[in-house]
Amino acid sequence: MKHLLALLVLLSGVSAPAPAQQPWQHLDMPGASEVASHFRNPPPAYGPTVTWGWDGPVNRTVIQRDLDQLHTLGFRAVTIEAGYGMNAPYLSPGWFRLMRTAVEEAGKRGMRVWIIDEGKYPTGFAGGKFSRERPDLRMQVLVADDPIPANPGQRITRSLAPDAVSAVAYNRADSRSRILDIRSGTVDWTAPADEPGWEILVVQHQFRTSPTRAVNNPTRAKNTSNSLMNYLDPAATRQFMEWTHQQYKQAVGSEFGNVVMGFRSDEPAYYRTPWTPDLPAAFERRKGYDVRPYLAAFFTPTMSDEIRRVKADYWDVWTDMYRDNFFRIIADWCAQNHLEYVDHLDKDGPETNQGMRDLTRTEGDFFQEMQDLQIPGVDAIWNQVWPGKVANFPKLASSAAHLFGRPRAFSESFAAYRPAPTVDQARWAVNYQLARGINLFEFMFYPASSGGRSGPRGYMAAEDFPTLADYTNRACYLLSRGRPGAQIALLFPTTSLWLQDTTANTGTWQIAQQLVEHQRDFDLVDDRTVASTLTPHEDVLVNQSGQSYRTIILVSPLAVSREALDQLQTFAQSGGRVILLGRSPAIAVGKTFRNATGPPDVDWMMHEPQVKLTPAVLKALPDPDVRLDQPAPHLQYVHRHWKNADLYFFFNESDQSLTRQVTLTGSGRVASWNPATGQVEPFPDATTESGTVRLSLAFAPHGTRFLVLNAGSE
Repeated sequence: MKHLLALLVLLSGVSAPAPAQQPWQHLDMPGASEVASHFRNPPPAYGPTVTWGWDGPVNRTVIQRDLDQLHTLGFRAVTIEAGYGMNAPYLSPGWFRLMRTAVEEAGKRGMRVWIIDEGKYPTGFAGGKFSRERPDLRMQVLVADDPIPANPGQRITRSLAPDAVSAVAYNRADSRSRILDIRSGTVDWTAPADEPGWEILVVQHQFRTSPTRAVNNPTRAKNTSNSLMNYLDPAATRQFMEWTHQQYKQAVGSEFGNVVMGFRSDEPAYYRTPWTPDLPAAFERRKGYDVRPYLAAFFTPTMSDEIRRVKADYWDVWTDMYRDNFFRIIADWCAQNHLEYVDHLDKDGPETNQGMRDLTRTEGDFFQEMQDLQIPGVDAIWNQVWPGKVANFPKLASSAAHLFGRPRAFSESFAAYRPAPTVDQARWAVNYQLARGINLFEFMFYPASSGGRSGPRGYMAAEDFPTLADYTNRACYLLSRGRPGAQIALLFPTTSLWLQDTTANTGTWQIAQQLVEHQRDFDLVDDRTVASTLTPHEDVLVNQSGQSYRTIILVSPLAVSREALDQLQTFAQSGGRVILLGRSPAIAVGKTFRNATGPPDVDWMMHEPQVKLTPAVLKALPDPDVRLDQPAPHLQYVHRHWKNADLYFFFNESDQSLTRQVTLTGSGRVASWNPATGQVEPFPDATTESGTVRLSLAFAPHGTRFLVLNAGSE
């Protein structure tokens, strides 16, 4: 009996086996011959998908006709989006029967299906069900009442609504503020004599939603008539999934992980300061103090340094609640059901100060929200990726994929492009993003052939569009295999942005572009990922893809966490390189921003006062895996490691021809792989010596090259 009890105890600690993963759901290290065997006709799971909008009455005939047309265009996967005027209302039994029909028909054609998890966007209102059926689980935010003016010497006494959580007296003349005690349910405060300009702000928590565009909205407007869920409440997420994911499982679950690839969310976001009833308690557990007295001061025109720090603490807490109670729950469910969860957040580009401040305002911390997703993503909209524009923000998605061990990074591309792209312009935008680590595309937009409409529109209607689809299919297949090769990490300044400081953001993106122009590939990381995701090993920091960073660059950070600083100092003492460009950090953040001290000692970092890759900084970077005989700022590249082989992708983003003598890290036979044709041909006149390969590369305007250096016997 004693031995039996011991065995039961042992078995009780053994986790259930993880669901089996399909090959495209995990990082692998294939040999060149294995990749070559599927290069001409890659598995459909690796290829691009197309947003298929179901506007109007949809039936089996429409589904068959559209899938045949999309297959002819070169697509092997579709992403189904609910539309307006459907004969089967969104999330009705008829809707799920149509989904089953679409999955059946896609399977007959060897195609794959992605499902957008909302009836338009943003994700999280379940077609209006939260407003109609579970109003208690709707989004909650903090809202400031109209200011109460207080004349010099005037006593203000007022009973407050039950939802009031905080109040502050603020002087518009000199920006002073005084936190008011409202625990009694009233405001009772007397303005100082002879001091004009005082007013009182009271903040309440209310059910308020970010705007939504819903297929069941008869006006087709983006408004607040269908409320989003409370992303910070796990009960709301479970209810959302009961209405959506669980119903799809009943309808088509037998094809999960086969025909059905996964679910895509779209721009979940907060447009106001988030709130949930559990937040104050969660905050006090994490930070050790009561945040409620400070909340009203967040809404004053000018915040003191203390209030900015408290607000950063608040952002830190609700960001983690958002990750744990929304993204993680969905991602875990998808993993358990052999699916992938892909999402892009709101405000994830461009990389301007306002753009990145909006990203942290609406999403908290990009990397934390992407941490559990199987496929992190971005949205390339409104011609954000376009010739003549600097747009490195796709690096956010690819960096998150690399950091957290994910094989793919996603881009929803070409929505609302004005002007609409030609096929050549779309190809340029695809290559631009491939060179920044994106390897899964969703092309916008193909309307269902219902209601008298038929056929592709815009660039998809061009005769040569199938060549772009085939090229993208093969290119993404190549760039999804193996391990990423960047050796440099660039600190993304989430903590500085939380403190309302944009100096670090400006400098970080400047350095990002300079690295790109010098053919020095990099990933973005942030404080949390440096402290808790990267693993030290000798003189490198290793991410969850098995990728080694030899250098970490910080650019003018206002604040850095103590955990990240400790990790970086140990890294530097072990032989790694930490480079500080611009100003030194002023704050070292421990448990709280409010009580953070500084400036920290960073004498162990290499410090360059200029925000510039000076010759000394370039020399301090790891040995480059691409060397050119002369500069070529418009030549971009990606390097991935395979088993006994190296893949290099080059893109000449300029409209000028280009020829360079190139030295690549690697060895073995050199072959040119052509995604346009699926052909693999030996590359002539390559010279191999001492772990490098030298060759001459000529590029047409906007030309590309895929080269494989194969040191194996395959």
